[in-house]
Amino acid sequence: MRRKTIIAICLFLTGLLGLHGCGSPSSNYDNNYHADNLQDKETESTLVYESSMELQYAENFSVDYYKGGYTMLTTTMDGQRFLVVPEGKEIPENMQEDIVILQRPMKDLYLVASAVMDMFRELDGLDAITFSGQKEENWYIEEAKEAMANGDMIYAGKYSKPDYELLVSEGCTLAIENRMISHSPGVIEKLEDFGIPVMIEYSSYESHPLGRVEWIKFFGALLGKEEEAEKIFENQTAILDKVSADEKTDQTVAFFFITSNGLVQVRQSSDYVPKMIELAGGKYIFENLGDAETKRSTMNMQVEEFYNGAKDADFLIYNSSIDGGVSSREELLDKCKVLADFKAVQEGNVWCTTNDMYQQSLSIGYLMEDVHAMLSGEGEDKMHYLFRLE
Repeated sequence: MRRKTIIAICLFLTGLLGLHGCGSPSSNYDNNYHADNLQDKETESTLVYESSMELQYAENFSVDYYKGGYTMLTTTMDGQRFLVVPEGKEIPENMQEDIVILQRPMKDLYLVASAVMDMFRELDGLDAITFSGQKEENWYIEEAKEAMANGDMIYAGKYSKPDYELLVSEGCTLAIENRMISHSPGVIEKLEDFGIPVMIEYSSYESHPLGRVEWIKFFGALLGKEEEAEKIFENQTAILDKVSADEKTDQTVAFFFITSNGLVQVRQSSDYVPKMIELAGGKYIFENLGDAETKRSTMNMQVEEFYNGAKDADFLIYNSSIDGGVSSREELLDKCKVLADFKAVQEGNVWCTTNDMYQQSLSIGYLMEDVHAMLSGEGEDKMHYLFRLE
């Protein structure tokens, strides 16, 4: 009982210190704010603006550079700003209260946004992550599994129920969340009360497939590895250049998943998957499906509606990233028997994604290449994230 009392007091004091040291994002912050405006505000800050990162596809973040090696990261959907202070440098004076201060080298991060793990791996930055929002057995990224097996990375609870005591006692410096955290706003408040700032990544809201991939530049800037990030991104754009150079086809593709209650989950037409299919030379079977303003990527429909819309699709792709997938057409038909009447099933053009695709945030280019190979009927043996269901 005495030990629990001491821990509670420590958590309370740490929370007070956190409130004093880190301001929470201002609700009045203009999402269109850009550092070009900040450079004229030397009375508000000692930062001197130098340049901004050029982005090709991403629309939901910006990176601005200041004299002395200081970097400002902004997530434009919520207006959060994070000033990354170089190792050994002082925190600038007169900083606005809504700006979160982060100090390099980055360490003791709590990574809940599982798609970001792939980016940290490619940037050789896994040593910055101490806490995981996934258990060891739930990772498909081998380096993450190995780090957890070795004790270099530990499970600190899922997004809706973090282990606050562990995070505080072990000195967590930043929680990186995805949009799921919006369903648990109390978690954000409590983390910030304990002095742990929260960063939300919005890569899933990018309209262009490579906009998602370009978020590697955001995390490259966080870690101070911009050059590495640029090279990784260029490799993905090279794949797009290669597949988009060929002629477009009129072949149609349905991308779907059968839910546990018998509904069919499909992608809204504005989602990145239909765009990816288009870039690879195909055509998403559902035109003008859903409401682009909602920013939702998926929607559910009745089997009858899916049958009417996708029965004549040239190709079916089953999304296995949710339920572990299927290994044969027979297994797929067990989930939804009416699929037997579909053109793609009768012609043997039924495909499935690999289970690890959703954790592989840098798979976009390779998945486009796979779809292109599927449509062209060439290179099936070299696919990364698709396989044919026999």
